[in-house]
Parts: sequence; C-alpha cells; structure tokens
Amino acid sequence: MSAAQPLVVVLSGPNLDLLGEREPEVYGTATLEELVREASDEAARAGLVIEHHQSNHEGELVEHVHAARARAAAVVVNAGALSHYSWSLHDALASFDGVAVELHLTNPAAREPWRHTSVLAPVVDGVVAGFGALGYRLAIVAVARLLAARAAGAPPP
Repeated sequence: MSAAQPLVVVLSGPNLDLLGEREPEVYGTATLEELVREASDEAARAGLVIEHHQSNHEGELVEHVHAARARAAAVVVNAGALSHYSWSLHDALASFDGVAVELHLTNPAAREPWRHTSVLAPVVDGVVAGFGALGYRLAIVAVARLLAARAAGAPPP
C-alpha cells in the first residue's frame, strides 16, 4: 500500500464466515472469500486497497474501527444483526473521521420487523443494502466516489 492507494478497512460481522453455506436462499451461494476478492478487484481499479476482517465478536469489530482511525481512509461494515443493536459499534463508527459505509447483502427493510432499524445508519455516510453478492463491490464503488468528492472539496455525489 502506498500514499497513492488509500486503505479501506472492510469488516464482516457475525455469521458472515458462513456465507455460501448458511441460508443460501436468503444470502446466496457466494462465499465471503469470493465477495471480498471481488471487492478487492474493484478497489484496485479505483486505486484503493482493502484490508478485510471477519469476526463473530462485537468487541473485535469495535477494535478494528478504532485501529482504522489512525490509518484508513474508509471503513465498510457489514455488521449483520449487530447493525440493529450494537451501540458500541455505533460509537466507534461515530469516532471515525473517514468515509464509513454500512453494508447488508439483503434488504433489512423487507425482512423481519426487528431488522428495520439500524443503529449504525445515523453515523455512516451511506448504506448499501439488498444487492446480494454485488453488495461488497458496490460499497467499494461508493467509497471511491465519496473519497474523490472529499478530496475535491465537493459535495457527495
């Protein structure tokens, strides 16, 4: 990674290590490794580099956001069910000055009522949801455009 390649920390939360196996009728058949590889390819095309972490533990995700504060231009977080109740992740993201994007493979608004509210959404720049396997790539496209707009002193695209 060089100064010309801003770092994007991509975080995948609980149960996402089971993508491709767990509820394929809901989450699809692509594995997390495949989705991250596609996102990494998208990042390279945009002059960005990805560092990916998956954890089934809320505190580990919080620590990755804290570490990103000093070295990353952006954070993409697919927190899974933690999106709906993790105030500690909310607070960590609120302390991050770079671009932050929340990601969901499914559309939470079209699912169970308890999934309709995200406690992370108020402290991120945007939410990518409902695009399935395209979600990780689309989040990187959004990050690239938001970073370019910030660098140019322009409003978000």
